Amino acid sequence: MSQTLRMHQIKRIIELSQEGRGVWEITRLTGFSRNTIRNYLRRIKDLGLTASELLTLSEDDFKPLVYSDPLQYQAGRKPDTRFEDLSQALAHYCSELGKRGVTRQLLWEEYRQGNPNGYGYSQFCDRLRKYMQKSEAVMRFEHRPGEYMQVDFAGDKIGYVDRSTGEWVVCDVLVCILPYSNYMYVEALRSQRQEDFIKGLTHALQYFGGVPQSIKCDNMKTAVVRSCRYEPEFTEAMEYVSAHYGTTIMAARVRKPRDKSSVEKGVDLTYKRIYAPLRSQTFHSLEQLNAAIHTQLELFHTRPFQKKAGSRKEWFESEEKNLLKALPSSHYELRHVTHGKVQRNYHVIVGEDRHQYSVPYELIGKKLKIVYTADTVEIYENLTRVALHKRNYRKNGYTTQAQHMPANHRHVAQQKGWDDEYFLREASYIGHSVQEVVKRILGSRVFYEQSFNSCRGILRLAKQYGNLRLEAACQRALDSPYVNFGLVDRILKNHLDKIPLTEKVQDIPHHDQIRGSETYK
Repeated sequence: MSQTLRMHQIKRIIELSQEGRGVWEITRLTGFSRNTIRNYLRRIKDLGLTASELLTLSEDDFKPLVYSDPLQYQAGRKPDTRFEDLSQALAHYCSELGKRGVTRQLLWEEYRQGNPNGYGYSQFCDRLRKYMQKSEAVMRFEHRPGEYMQVDFAGDKIGYVDRSTGEWVVCDVLVCILPYSNYMYVEALRSQRQEDFIKGLTHALQYFGGVPQSIKCDNMKTAVVRSCRYEPEFTEAMEYVSAHYGTTIMAARVRKPRDKSSVEKGVDLTYKRIYAPLRSQTFHSLEQLNAAIHTQLELFHTRPFQKKAGSRKEWFESEEKNLLKALPSSHYELRHVTHGKVQRNYHVIVGEDRHQYSVPYELIGKKLKIVYTADTVEIYENLTRVALHKRNYRKNGYTTQAQHMPANHRHVAQQKGWDDEYFLREASYIGHSVQEVVKRILGSRVFYEQSFNSCRGILRLAKQYGNLRLEAACQRALDSPYVNFGLVDRILKNHLDKIPLTEKVQDIPHHDQIRGSETYK
């Protein structure tokens, strides 16, 4: 293949040729190979311009005329039109390659069907690769401090084990980042629903201690109603968030992750700096999981940068934090309003979660107003709040407060809460002997529930006689082969607990009138 020459070198060949110099003489004067000189002279001849016209052209006009596909002008070869045919379709092939299931092999086969004498597979892929490199050039953006916050959800989820049910609860992870300092906020949320997403955003702003000029998110359904490159339409709730915090909500272009490249990198760092250190730990609540995430996040923020001085925390506190706008006096909270009729079990249902919450039993049959947020459930009768609950997301479950129940229901509920651990724990507060008596009573029957009344009676004796007398009575009762409430009660009524325990009676000495075990063999 001929050598590629610079512009002044090509013009020197043209000048020598115009003077009537032959190829051998130009080779001697310039030091270029004969094939290279012949190649460029052939190109110049095919242009149809005189040497004087070429020499008067500017460098910008001269380049595209001379620098063309070198394969067309190699010595002894005919002009190759394959590249011109392929170059017209390269943009189409790049767009097709982005579709699911489309491969380079398939595109090449389609190319050869229309161009039987076209490039082979390797040349086709090489031309396509070079074109894609040019079209995928990356622009570097300069981020200004406090300008905007980028938001996205991590693709991989995290979770915890519900202690009450043993169920693995999957959580979405929200990642927010300030691109200038790369200071991040990470939180596990119950879902990507609008109320959880807005709750995560408010927590991020509180964590940063201020509000950026704008917030850029993905085209997620919880935030964007209609995606558009120029004027995306956001949900009403996101518009309220924007107005409440005095910021602008922006959306990245569809399928353009580089519009929010900082948070894309932040998601990758979340996997490495948070997911990985926590991979062997088990958590039993969302609060416990987020506490561990924030601990790892703080450690990550204090790690020094690899290629520049300082850490994320130092850059944020020294150069960006003071440029954020002040937070409003109250945080934004998305509220839902619905109504429900109080059922016979004195509960109302929040249909979104299929969970029931208690109200005072006197309100059975009335229609009440229910106002709920991501964290709380408030229930009103007219303008009076009659119940306040922490929101529970367990479907088909119940959240009940004891003060809402009738007296007989409270008594039943209290009994249902009794177990052997409860009675043993209460007995241990009185004394060791009392605990041993309760343990023997619980173990004397097949079902623990059968002995609960006996245990209740023994514990109530402490109120009547005092802890010291009950402990002494139980100590004496332990010598009996069978222990129950009646035995301990009789000891206390007859004041036997006040009599010191005597030493154990010695065995009767052996004599001839007592037959031994040998008699019954």
